Amino acid sequence: MKIRNIILYFIGALVFCSCDDMFVPADENTRQEDAMYEESNYAHGLLMYGYDRLPYITTTQTDIATDDAVTNLKTSNMVNLATGSWAANKENNPSPISQWDACKDGIQYVNKFLTVVEHVKWAPSAVSKQQMFTDRLKGEAFGLRALFYYYLLQAHGGYADDGELYGVPLLTEPEDASSDFNQPRATFAECVKQIFADCDSAVNLLPFDYADISSPTDLSIKYNAEITGFNLVFGSRANGLMSAKIAEAVKAQTALLAASPAFREKSGVTSAEAAKYCAVVLKRINGLNGFDPKGNIWYKNTTMLEPSAAEMPEMLWREARHKNADQEKENFPPTLYGNGRVNPSQNLVDAFPMRNGRPITDPLSGYDPNDPYTSRDPRLSDNVIYNGTTFRRSVIYTGTYPRVSDKGVVEYDDNLEYGSTSTRTGYYLKKLLRDDVSPLSSSLLEQQHIYPRIRYTEIFLAYAEAANDAWGPTADPEGVGFTAYDVIKAIRERAGLGTNEVGIPLPEGDVYLEECAKDQTKMAELIRNERRIELCFENKRFWDLRRWLLPLNEDVYGMKIDRDDETNVLTYTRIKVEDRVFDNSYQCYGPIPKEEILKWSNLKQNKGWK
Repeated sequence: MKIRNIILYFIGALVFCSCDDMFVPADENTRQEDAMYEESNYAHGLLMYGYDRLPYITTTQTDIATDDAVTNLKTSNMVNLATGSWAANKENNPSPISQWDACKDGIQYVNKFLTVVEHVKWAPSAVSKQQMFTDRLKGEAFGLRALFYYYLLQAHGGYADDGELYGVPLLTEPEDASSDFNQPRATFAECVKQIFADCDSAVNLLPFDYADISSPTDLSIKYNAEITGFNLVFGSRANGLMSAKIAEAVKAQTALLAASPAFREKSGVTSAEAAKYCAVVLKRINGLNGFDPKGNIWYKNTTMLEPSAAEMPEMLWREARHKNADQEKENFPPTLYGNGRVNPSQNLVDAFPMRNGRPITDPLSGYDPNDPYTSRDPRLSDNVIYNGTTFRRSVIYTGTYPRVSDKGVVEYDDNLEYGSTSTRTGYYLKKLLRDDVSPLSSSLLEQQHIYPRIRYTEIFLAYAEAANDAWGPTADPEGVGFTAYDVIKAIRERAGLGTNEVGIPLPEGDVYLEECAKDQTKMAELIRNERRIELCFENKRFWDLRRWLLPLNEDVYGMKIDRDDETNVLTYTRIKVEDRVFDNSYQCYGPIPKEEILKWSNLKQNKGWK
């Protein structure tokens, strides 16, 4: 849901006017700007168009181009990209892999807004309200610009043939018909510096959270305001807008990206700095004391998903709640009237450890390849539907043998590769889906959903990654109050690792974690795996593999399960499902769109791209 649909209040009812092309003749531009100064709704529309360009997506898309999943929709542009067609031209570098157009549009809108915000009559009859509105809206614009540049760096930053690490053209003023559009790319480090500056500007102007106050003692000394006026500007009605905590999180995300192996040599940011920026965000919630014990299964917390519910402690920033059955219609198994689109891979399933915390490759794990789903990490059954899973009171069979329905009907629909909506891997998606939804059109039952933009778990994992890289698993030289080890321990305890099937702690506890705590390299591998598991299907894996300089071309596997009809014994066979055709020598860095390179001679392409 677009954010403009949840903030229809701004000095009364907002009217979102369509913006004409910003490059129309100058005399019309002058008229438009004059109108903005007098018509606050018109001026605010510029900022709202910036919000409309937010890069977040609410469905699983980029994961199906990684080793975590495939899709049975073989015409998907992500399938084409992942199987060898990724190129610099726009047709073969689609959104959300390319962020060039949407994010540059967003920057243009917020840059234009920043030139008018101090001249607009937001509340001309109240000096304090005028200043509060001006400050808040400026803060939002700075935060949005930082976010757009972060996503541009993630998608398009890279090394050119001259050996320099570049970002994107750095624009802090709006372009118009008289602008020189032939701008060179700024260095990656210069872009990071600008993002940090914009985040700091946003933090200085915005509240940490938007919340109503009831006592004069809670009023900011910065403004000579009354409670009613303060709540109008900084109160709960502004929830969902850019805030100080979001800007701090964007700074932390940018720092982690810059300190990652793909960029750290010339980004100007160290892992120690990244850890400290993450710690700033986490200290706001009192560190691990603010860790949500149910944060990994927020999508199952149906009570908290309702509009009347309080905010989930796991959510730092999220999409607005929306009531539908779209995700379920796309991803439920066919026997539950879904299209089964996202198929988790055997690669991902293998990444989930045993319940005792050990990887399945560990000889001490107890993993049985002839009984592969028993005594596994509980997060596996939270996120993935595998053969024999009971879901919506129905047993899902993904093998090659049929299911007999309650009505005695023999069904093969959920079977591996049975039909166009059947699984290609032997698995169906479970994460993000509500089991109380009915996607069948004749008995449609929709429910409330949310999609996270930034989860606190992501920032905890970012801190663990950076802190371990900077100081090791158990060191805390900055006095943050927790270590990389502490974070991973909390995440694994929340998952129920180191316990038996009924949740009782095993006598030995999480021995594997304790082993990793003594080895920085082993802990780094564990942190990356925990990030993979915790954030799966949230469009993180594609970017993580690239910034870690890990192979993009890992082939994707599935599980074929046959049954002996006489003995009912199941046989499990690992099968290759899809080749990943990436060139690891250069495709960890995404291209600048070829169309832009052809238009502007000062733009340098990342090496390897044509």
